Amino acid sequence: METVEEIYQNYSQRVYVFLLSKTNSHELAEELTQETFFYAVNAIDKFKGNSSVLTWLCGIAKNLWLKYLRDNKLNEDILDFENVSQTISAEDEVFIQWENTEVLKLIHRLDEPIREVMYLRLIGELSFYQIGEIMGKKENWARVNFYRGKKRIIEEMNKNE
Repeated sequence: METVEEIYQNYSQRVYVFLLSKTNSHELAEELTQETFFYAVNAIDKFKGNSSVLTWLCGIAKNLWLKYLRDNKLNEDILDFENVSQTISAEDEVFIQWENTEVLKLIHRLDEPIREVMYLRLIGELSFYQIGEIMGKKENWARVNFYRGKKRIIEEMNKNE
């Protein structure tokens, strides 16, 4: 098993991206990421290894996000997305040619769960298998939703030309 420091080094960025896809807020995603690792450190002895460490961490992160929503009586659409500055590594030349902010604006307009799949794939650079595992779905589900989102973004880009 990895040390706590290695777990943080290996997974903190991916947990952050997962939370960013949920919160649409850089500050809140950062705060919840720190809370996630705080809880993980305190519960490391309860990790049974039935899933990957990333899946376990994202499960904690998702529960903290839901708790935040309950405690603050918010829903995902209320949160602001303006301060996010992440580098997107695109799979397709179309995505590479766009400005980061334009890609993020178009992705932000997508409906859930497609938006979350797009963030996890493009920003988090996760595999479709990992995305499916995080979201409790099959790999093919993640793949289909990613390509639906990509198609919608390309359609939007073509409208704006």
